[in-house]
Amino acid sequence: MTGTVPPVPSQEPIPDPAGRVELPPGTTLADNRFVNDDLLPVPVARRRWTTYNFAALWVGMAHNIPSWLLASGLVALGMDWKQAVFTIALANVIVLLPMLLTGHAGPKYGIPFPVLARASFGLRGANLPAMIRAAVACAWFGIQTWIGGQGIFVLLGKIFGGWAEAAEVGGQPWTLWVCFVLFWALELAIIYRGMEALRRFENWAAPFVIVGAVVLLVWVTAKAGGVGPLLDQPSRLGWGADFWPVFFPSLMGMIAFWATLSLNIPDFTRFGAGQRAQIWGQTLGLPTTMTLFALLSVFVTSGSQAVYGAAVWDPVALAAKTDNVFGLLFALVTVLVATISVNIAANVVSPAYDLANLAPRFVNFRTGALITGVVGVLIMPWKLTETPELYIFTWLGLVGGLLGTVAGILIADYWIVRRTVLDLPGLYTPGGPYWYTSGWNLRAVAAFVVGGVLAVGGSHSAPGKGPFPEDGLIPALEPLADYGWAVGLAASLVLYVALMRFGGRPRTAARGR
Repeated sequence: MTGTVPPVPSQEPIPDPAGRVELPPGTTLADNRFVNDDLLPVPVARRRWTTYNFAALWVGMAHNIPSWLLASGLVALGMDWKQAVFTIALANVIVLLPMLLTGHAGPKYGIPFPVLARASFGLRGANLPAMIRAAVACAWFGIQTWIGGQGIFVLLGKIFGGWAEAAEVGGQPWTLWVCFVLFWALELAIIYRGMEALRRFENWAAPFVIVGAVVLLVWVTAKAGGVGPLLDQPSRLGWGADFWPVFFPSLMGMIAFWATLSLNIPDFTRFGAGQRAQIWGQTLGLPTTMTLFALLSVFVTSGSQAVYGAAVWDPVALAAKTDNVFGLLFALVTVLVATISVNIAANVVSPAYDLANLAPRFVNFRTGALITGVVGVLIMPWKLTETPELYIFTWLGLVGGLLGTVAGILIADYWIVRRTVLDLPGLYTPGGPYWYTSGWNLRAVAAFVVGGVLAVGGSHSAPGKGPFPEDGLIPALEPLADYGWAVGLAASLVLYVALMRFGGRPRTAARGR
């Protein structure tokens, strides 16, 4: 099959004042091994997401139960509110930079993450980072859905009573399974309507979730007798030798939480009206929102410590302590909206495109979303969340290290090697400029392997609390494990640039097709 029918010179598009690029009129991309409607560049006329749309997207994604647990968990680890907020704020300023760098290709070329990855990994090789990202997203989708289902179960049980005593199926009350399945179906129904439905949902979900978090803060402040007790809880770590061993792994964990989106943010920015919209929208939406949410989280957790004598860091468990039916219903709706908002945007959109990239002939965006929903159940998220060691340290450590490695390669290729200039038709053309060796750029694969080993090779667990040896999988790399995301990004970026610039010109001829 032919990859691309080149346009005649008279069909060159009129330059876009905002620097956006679209396929020249008359271009035909006919090889359905690499093309379907969802992978094609978004036409300039349909790139209309504004600064508010991107900011609202981040507000909706940042306000969710797992991010609340991460922030309040820092208080439970012994930090005071200033240390916890500082850690969260710094992490999100750091992760914003790769987010903006990879997001640049979206408004400019209208392409999703797996198509952008073809420039560095090759048309076939792009499936390697895409499937890693898809696997992570499917697991996160299942985890978020299970946590959301648990929240609904707890709050409805508080309203109606007797739910926890229901007969067990598979070790859990059947009422919990019903909450999980209904919540799962609701999420898939929304995403099945497409990206425009997601944009509209995020626009109203964002302010609603903020109001819900503020209401919880007002309630616990009233219970504590004022703001003072929320700010008086001291740090158990201080700022000395006990603080830093907790700070650096926590910082990497906070970064790893959004490292997924630093890869596939082009899936959203491809709908942007221009670079200004995505830059300002993300800058106003991510670090500010996460810092505000961290403040709310640690204040509420500190307040619960003052009221109940122990930190209640699960917002659902805290909301369930009220006997007010209206308050419980409001908390229930807030949990629903917050979890749906982040789960659809962060964990369904990406694997839907990634799976479409794997088999464009058979899988479109909607089919990919349904596959994600099924896989998210098959990974049994109730097992992944059984222990904090497995859920937070092992999970986020591995995810952060591997995704940081991919991000380093994408940034190096797009900004340093190609200076943001891509051959748009070539991203869909076998035998074209991104074909390399039978569709694989072996230099990118080498950089990924080396960066990945350095990032996660030293993964270790405390005795009896995780799957790794106490001194690390590769003992010599154990000191790097707590900095996995930064190590993976830096190592792969430097190595990829060196291999592409000094390793000889990569082969781009159509061989081995």
